[in-house]
Amino acid sequence: MIRFHNTLSGKVEAFEPIEPGSVRLYTCGPTVYDFPHIGNWRAYIFEDLLKRFLLFSGYKVTHVMNLTDVDDKTIRGAGAKGVSLEEYTRPFIEAFKKDLETLNILPADHYPRATGHIQEMVDIIKVLLEKGFAYRKDGSIYFAIAKFPAYGRLSKVNLEDLRPGSRGDADEYEKESVHDFALWKAPKEGEPSWDEGIGPGRPGWHIECSAMSSKYLGRTFDIHCGGVDNIFPHHENEIAQSEAANGVKFVNFWLHCHHLVVDGEKMAKSKGNFYTLEDILAKGYDPREVRFLLLSTHYRKMLNFTFEALDQARAGRSRIRDFLVDLRGVKREGPPSPEVNGLIEAARSGFITGLGDDLNISESLAALFSLIEKANSLMAKSRISQADALSLISFVTEIDKKILMIEPTSVILRVDSAKIQGTAENVQIKVDVSSELDSAIQEKIDERQKARAEKNFKRADEIRKELLSQGILLEDTKDDVRWKKIVLPRT
Repeated sequence: MIRFHNTLSGKVEAFEPIEPGSVRLYTCGPTVYDFPHIGNWRAYIFEDLLKRFLLFSGYKVTHVMNLTDVDDKTIRGAGAKGVSLEEYTRPFIEAFKKDLETLNILPADHYPRATGHIQEMVDIIKVLLEKGFAYRKDGSIYFAIAKFPAYGRLSKVNLEDLRPGSRGDADEYEKESVHDFALWKAPKEGEPSWDEGIGPGRPGWHIECSAMSSKYLGRTFDIHCGGVDNIFPHHENEIAQSEAANGVKFVNFWLHCHHLVVDGEKMAKSKGNFYTLEDILAKGYDPREVRFLLLSTHYRKMLNFTFEALDQARAGRSRIRDFLVDLRGVKREGPPSPEVNGLIEAARSGFITGLGDDLNISESLAALFSLIEKANSLMAKSRISQADALSLISFVTEIDKKILMIEPTSVILRVDSAKIQGTAENVQIKVDVSSELDSAIQEKIDERQKARAEKNFKRADEIRKELLSQGILLEDTKDDVRWKKIVLPRT
């Protein structure tokens, strides 16, 4: 069972998607007026951990991450440089996508830009006007909070703080400033403007996400993520305008990650503690060390970024890497050990259980490092065979490749090739963990299992060697056969 803390209810709830086996996920992407800082990356890596765990758990995930390329900040920036919005935001979008790849973050299925979805926003605003949830004033269109009694459910703001007639044109405002918010802003000299049937102007920030999420995910979807700073006013306003327009629940689960601070203080350029990913990599750190640090603290806890903590992340990665290197050197022959198999299954259970409990990554990592500690003890006593080493490497690389992504996705293991190729020379094989096999190869495995059951061991051995020549290494256990994809070095 998977459970998440739902900001809407304030409780940890069992997760059940709207459509069995399929999850629709929306994550608030960057406002592309500058390069993302490490606080932004903390949120994106949390969302990547969530997505990877859902995929690991067997769900199909449709992921949408918006790019806010028109709002107060982007307009000010473009105006200051005397360029168009598209020209101003382009380098920030390109840098963002490059950094996503650098940090091993899975790409979204859709990256809609606000400027490409103006008509969808206008369509929602028209409905809100028709239903009486919106009104016009001085060329702008505002959402009337008083007409939506459920306002405040997410953020728990007090509607008594709403002063009659109070309106706000700024996209972002302080928590104590509860007021009607702008859906459509009257045109101003020097600002971009559209005229799509509701009068000239440009959208407010909040309507953008409502329009883009509903277009790609439907009027009701499973999970909406962001930072705690998005809860109010942004996400609260998204709920109000979406549910008022559509008459159905907007989102079932809201997940929010806590702030990142630097050396215990809020990050600010004026304090000299403002870091982009490029700033950190320029100091000699590996992007996988940055990723490890940002994902290793539970998403609902504040993360204190320090370079000492980054050094600890480096040490943690080194511990995993050293473990894999030591396993490469195992020479002892023998069958798989029940003791080692038990350690792996315990680690697998602990790792998955931790993530299933509201992405408790601390519990998951504890299970992994407990395995390393116990397996190292067995290695020191020469109680690990090459077969055990291969199983341990396969487990660690599997959870890394599918979830953590803090190590290379394959590991070199030295083995005696006489065991697999009929030669006397030692070679290296590269283990590649995968969840899927070509159907023809699976048929060969099934044929070999049938031959073994019929005690036709000659044919079974022929198939094993045939599969090995195709890069599939088989391991027979008392219950079934396990396979590994390998890459043999060129001769």
